[in-house]
Amino acid sequence: MRSLPALLGAVLLGLASLAASGARAADYKSGTHYLTLPEAQNTDAANKVEVTEFFAYYCPHCARFEASLQAWAKNNAASIVFRRVHVSGGGAVAVQQRIFYTLDALGIVEANHQKAFDAIHVERNRLATEEAAFEWAQKAGIDRARFVEAWNSFGVQAKLRRANAMMAAYRVDYWPVVAIDGRFMTSPSLAGEADKALQTEEQMQQGALQVMDFLVAKAKAEKK
Repeated sequence: MRSLPALLGAVLLGLASLAASGARAADYKSGTHYLTLPEAQNTDAANKVEVTEFFAYYCPHCARFEASLQAWAKNNAASIVFRRVHVSGGGAVAVQQRIFYTLDALGIVEANHQKAFDAIHVERNRLATEEAAFEWAQKAGIDRARFVEAWNSFGVQAKLRRANAMMAAYRVDYWPVVAIDGRFMTSPSLAGEADKALQTEEQMQQGALQVMDFLVAKAKAEKK
């Protein structure tokens, strides 16, 4: 059993930590820790806060951010609606973007999202051609004919156009970057630029998640 002085010490340490984190959150500034879009974008999250990640499968920083971002999204599921937008590009990026939206059209993103990252970053399969995408899908346990049908569908074409329009509207020119409530943008790299104490990529990721906590709370408060 812990002694009274030890318990008091733990309580005081906890209060000090809360105070420090509160002071730091109060210091989060637009233009430094996050950006405010000049024009707010429409969101479709009802009483929740829409959180949208812009990412690419080929991007190593996106791959390394995935686990902590997913854990954050699950922990905040009561307050947010989490969405993903795969960025556009030429060559292999266009194929990878279409893989994501084909999975999305089939309703199987969650079961296969990490598999796509692993194919590129662990198995060294660039997923650079349609045939490579189809073979990957089949290997992942997805019915090839069903995948190909969705791949060529008007629905996927519409999703691609929507993604490209969102990139333009949110002024996305690097990734991973996360939009909050159609108004605010932050990222691990922005968190690292704002706080030089964040030295490693993991620390920058955690810094970004803390800014996201602040922005979600800010957006929720302003909805009331």
